Amino acid sequence: MRIDKFLKISRVIKRRTVAQEACDGGRIEINGKAAKPSKDVNVGDVVTVTFGNREMKFEVLSVDEHQTKQSAETMYRVITGSDFEA
Repeated sequence: MRIDKFLKISRVIKRRTVAQEACDGGRIEINGKAAKPSKDVNVGDVVTVTFGNREMKFEVLSVDEHQTKQSAETMYRVITGSDFEA
């Protein structure tokens, strides 16, 4: 699954366009490397999202494209930082 789509479906970032802009701006990293919006994310990848002075690092647990609002948080496990919406 594309990283921009993952961020939207998992509700880490509210809108896909915002996720795409974050990737283009170098604020999204997958396994320590800057990610373009089309970069595939896989189970076990560590993603870092940075906005301003806030940072959230999480591990991808699922890449299922069909999630409800209640089950979206089961797609990842927060390593550092906190949940935030951009």
